[in-house]
Amino acid sequence: MLTRCTARSLASPARLFSTSAARHTKVAVLGAGGGIGQPLSLLLKADPLVSSLSLYDIRGAPGVAADVSHVDTPSEVCGYPADKLDNALDGVEVVVIPAGVPRKPGMTRDDLFNTNASIVRDLASSIGRVSPKAHILVISNPVNSTVPIVASTLAKAGVYDPKRVFGVTTLDVVRAARFTASIAGVHPNETPITVVGGHSGATIVPLLSQSVHGKNIKGEAYEKLVYRIQFGGDEVVKAKDGAGSATLSMAYAGAKFTSALLRALNGEKGVITPTFVESPLFKDKGIDFFSSNVELGVNGVERIFPLGHVSAQEEKLLEACFPELKKNIEKGRAFVDNA
Repeated sequence: MLTRCTARSLASPARLFSTSAARHTKVAVLGAGGGIGQPLSLLLKADPLVSSLSLYDIRGAPGVAADVSHVDTPSEVCGYPADKLDNALDGVEVVVIPAGVPRKPGMTRDDLFNTNASIVRDLASSIGRVSPKAHILVISNPVNSTVPIVASTLAKAGVYDPKRVFGVTTLDVVRAARFTASIAGVHPNETPITVVGGHSGATIVPLLSQSVHGKNIKGEAYEKLVYRIQFGGDEVVKAKDGAGSATLSMAYAGAKFTSALLRALNGEKGVITPTFVESPLFKDKGIDFFSSNVELGVNGVERIFPLGHVSAQEEKLLEACFPELKKNIEKGRAFVDNA
């Protein structure tokens, strides 16, 4: 059954999309049975640039695949159990990784490290062996450490391409736009906010001064807005009262970034979004990975943009970001180096 499923998925693009010139892509979701993975799989099933979905988890993925496969879009869906990871990765061009344990009340993203680090390292090792040219989108927290883990694992295998490894920080961007729009009384489409740095607490730096509406927010309102963007995840963890963390909004953000990458891989020009990648911007501070505006293209990362003008307040936020981010990155690298 798995063989037939895989063969059908690989054959489907020509049959299903013969009337379109668009390039369609096979996408894998690793951790598809979880709180993020299930809604993410549903959202990707609706993406017209996805030719087939390969859903994997240590439990539940075949059931999620059967459920999602009934959605009336043309992409094929296959689910794979714990012992079929290689099958799940065969022929994929984009791998999205939401696998791992969620945060609980009182936990920081660093508290997740010991469990999620091992999960991400093992998944990256399999990707490097089976689909070494795949674009890898890391959602698993703590992203500031798991992205360096993926990079170091692939480098050990001799297949690391910095243009193809991304930390998905889109939820910070989504929150920044939504929260700013609420204060300004406008539609979130009118408040795009570039969010730079990392993806946890003080490493999240929203550049509100570069937004038409954001730059008008001052004083206590500004302080509260920055704090909410940085620690918005805590609101969800507390509200769910031990039942999980931000799963639905993270799935939305993950699908949004995946869609941006798929459009760029399809040849669309000018696809620019913040993402956490290997970056030259602050290497002089010993920081090898950083989130900033990145232009995506057919090869993944095409261009990394400098931050541009930042306000005095944002300078202070960046100064607070750097030491924490550097520590997170080093922790991820050390995990692989000392394995």
